[in-house]
Amino acid sequence: MNYGRTEVLRGVDLTARRGEVIALLGPNGAGKTTTIEILEGFRARSAGRVEVLGMDPARGDERWRSRLGVVMQSWRDHGAWRVRDLVDHFGRFHAPYSEPGRTRPHDTDGLLAALGLTEHARKRVRTLSGGQRRRVDVALGLVGRPELLFLDEPTTGLDPQARRDFHELVHRLADEEDTTILLTTHDLAEAEKLSDRILILAGGRIVADGSADRLSTLVGRQSEVTWSVDGARHVHSTDDPARHVAELYRVHGDDITDLRVLRPSLEEVYLDLVQRSESGDAERAAAEFAEEIR
Repeated sequence: MNYGRTEVLRGVDLTARRGEVIALLGPNGAGKTTTIEILEGFRARSAGRVEVLGMDPARGDERWRSRLGVVMQSWRDHGAWRVRDLVDHFGRFHAPYSEPGRTRPHDTDGLLAALGLTEHARKRVRTLSGGQRRRVDVALGLVGRPELLFLDEPTTGLDPQARRDFHELVHRLADEEDTTILLTTHDLAEAEKLSDRILILAGGRIVADGSADRLSTLVGRQSEVTWSVDGARHVHSTDDPARHVAELYRVHGDDITDLRVLRPSLEEVYLDLVQRSESGDAERAAAEFAEEIR
């Protein structure tokens, strides 16, 4: 994907499975928004092949769009609408496209209840707080009961309880409704908690693809095992913490106390891979990752 003579994406290869939650991570300017907008059909690509729900997004029709849900990072339209009326209005656009096994749209009141918006249903959108407005954004993305849901920084502005409720909703959508979810976030803890797979985009390429646990094994950093025996504290770095712990119990048995295993964090993995790619050769970083996972 090019903007003029500037190459933003360099052959991003991505496949998503039904019911999978994927987190797309990367530094600012890495191409996350461009990637998402191409998949949503909002931006024309310069080259390559893209297929979303069996169709090229550039030629997606209304029936195809009814199968998507989109929650943008910020959206400030419709301030004069009352919350329930707005969500219900959006839902009507999806009603003609119901399919066997997936009735569209969601029940408006049930959706508002799930997102903690019932008490705000009669309020005008412009009177809501930032966190409440963010919940409305999510409701508009979900009301069509999408098969594929795009979430761009979905929990920005949410308080801790609302964030937890939203995380539970994401898991429910994936597990119970088989919704495929592609989200972007700068909150690495959120990415680790929500996603089945994490993609790291840097230098216009995907330089890593896997679960948080899988990626933590690929940065050349060992896990740290700490434990105490007879009051003495011990520390050992290892590539195989499970084997080391088993050996400890074989030797020391119940004398072991305060045992801890510290694996490389997702933040360490992320920074390591991004720094490798930004050192001047994202293509080499992607090739190194491909070699490591073989």
